[in-house]
Amino acid sequence: MDDARTRIVKRAARELADGMNINLGIGLPTLLAEYAGGLQGVMLQSENGLLGIGPYPQPGQESADLINAGKETVTAVPGASFFDSAESFAMIRGGHIDLAILGGMEVSEAGDLANWMVPGKLVKGMGGAMDLVNGAKRVVVMMEHVNKAVESKVRRECTLPLTGRQVVHRLITDLAVFDFTPAGMQLVELQEGVALEQVREQTEARFSLAI
Repeated sequence: MDDARTRIVKRAARELADGMNINLGIGLPTLLAEYAGGLQGVMLQSENGLLGIGPYPQPGQESADLINAGKETVTAVPGASFFDSAESFAMIRGGHIDLAILGGMEVSEAGDLANWMVPGKLVKGMGGAMDLVNGAKRVVVMMEHVNKAVESKVRRECTLPLTGRQVVHRLITDLAVFDFTPAGMQLVELQEGVALEQVREQTEARFSLAI
């Protein structure tokens, strides 16, 4: 990973806590499985039917039958459970997931999330994000602050198709951490070495300061 993505993952790891049932979205969030081993009672869930994801397997120890929702090979911790997708989504929709950590393409100042498709691009399916943002007790999004065209992904309004409206509780980027409250979007933390002016310049969304 480059420095920006490393900062995002390390900061997002601090969102994990003892005793949580956590769903990790595909992409960057899956890397958090490496940080969960030192916590007590944490169970990582994948919507394709696994509760109890472990770290990535060592080379030569991969099993093609043991994968996460992103089709990456994983391991299972002692006490893990396997089940079908119907059971998995009943778990999500029933409010049994304490924390969903998802990747994002855009997040708006109202806490709207767009992360499931780009118009004109081939999409195999919308996945489980729409259920997760409505079923999980808390939703944290991790993404880079700007896109490849150096345009802000933290916007006044999302331009991409929405996954959910007003569903994000916390946004973690390579520049800063934001919370979404009844009072609006608030900057609660700067990443190490990042100046407030840099965040202002690269953020289209309006936000207040809580630091």
